[in-house]
Amino acid sequence: MLSTTINLYKNAYSGLSRRIWLLAVVMLINRSGTMVLAFMTLYCNHRGYTETQGGLAVAIYGVGSLVGAYIGGRLSDKFGFYYLQFAGLFGGGIMFIVLGQMDSYLSICICIFFTSLINESFRPANSTAIAHYSKKENLTQSFSLIRLAINLGWGIGGAMAGILASISYQLLFWVDGFTNIAAGFMLLLILPKVTLIQQHETIHPHADKSKGPFQDKVFMLFTLLVLLFATCFFQLFTTVPLYFKEGLHLNEFWIGIIMAMNGIVIAFFEMVIVFKLEGKIAYTKLMMYGTLIMGLSYFMLNMPLANGFVLASSVILMVTIAEIVGMPFMNSFYIARTTTANRGSYAAVYTMAWSSAQVIGSLSGTQIAHSLGFNYLWWILGLICIVTAFGFNALRSKR
Repeated sequence: MLSTTINLYKNAYSGLSRRIWLLAVVMLINRSGTMVLAFMTLYCNHRGYTETQGGLAVAIYGVGSLVGAYIGGRLSDKFGFYYLQFAGLFGGGIMFIVLGQMDSYLSICICIFFTSLINESFRPANSTAIAHYSKKENLTQSFSLIRLAINLGWGIGGAMAGILASISYQLLFWVDGFTNIAAGFMLLLILPKVTLIQQHETIHPHADKSKGPFQDKVFMLFTLLVLLFATCFFQLFTTVPLYFKEGLHLNEFWIGIIMAMNGIVIAFFEMVIVFKLEGKIAYTKLMMYGTLIMGLSYFMLNMPLANGFVLASSVILMVTIAEIVGMPFMNSFYIARTTTANRGSYAAVYTMAWSSAQVIGSLSGTQIAHSLGFNYLWWILGLICIVTAFGFNALRSKR
């Protein structure tokens, strides 16, 4: 039994290119300091602002990332992904430090916008880099390895964030900033330069080279479904921590510990699960299953459990399973529709869907929670997940 498990893990991690592993190291360093966004609503609450103002601050981060994703995708196709990744990491790190020095709510919101614009321009370039460094036969595994590094870093950062926030919220901004900067220089140090010619040297022989993302009807329908999925998912960083504190009466330390479970579980199990599922079940069905599981997790928040820690841990575990089953295959689904000449543009639109969801989710989630209460919010999110799940299933026939 032990040898079978060891072989399963060995096979799940085998065959990946060296550069994918090096990029994963960069992402691990970067995400080990990811703290500010997860605690932004609590930070605003700590500064004396309302729940709605906290949600608006996160929404502004989403607006900035929306603009940054579009700019980043265009620049990635035009100038190459290599130096754009460094610029996003280094510039984003500087801005996180500056953000921590802002005093008024207006200055915080303005700084949040430019921080996310610079920081999130990194994402389309990073998706293009993963596809470039990956072997064709293990593209989903490559994306999963990067997600593993991101979520392992998230687990480390989440646990540290709870401790640091209990000491001083200012520490979150300094750590987030310096880990961004360190990751940027690490990228230059361990990953060889990729020129624009090298980036575009391989074109998928069956892809339509003239088609952009907005002319691809299946991709645009897929993007709409991703927008709905992500709108529900981003509650994990806005209303869910607020509910843990106000509804379940947990403090920042335990919220950080519980949120860290998400990254740790993904780090241990995602690669193996992806390895077992790849090629056996259609991507659209896996996305459907993941979305249904996430809907169930929100319904669970209305369960009358006496132990808040157990309920919170169970919900985070369910959301984590939903991530593992659905999200890795979203990347592979849209990358398969691209060429190396338009991959940045596709990645930009895909990233913009997530950024838009951050805006919509942050504003609507906190507003519904404030006006109607958390119980209504969880029912609404669960129902959206069910509708979206069936949408992913319908996408299969259109594809």
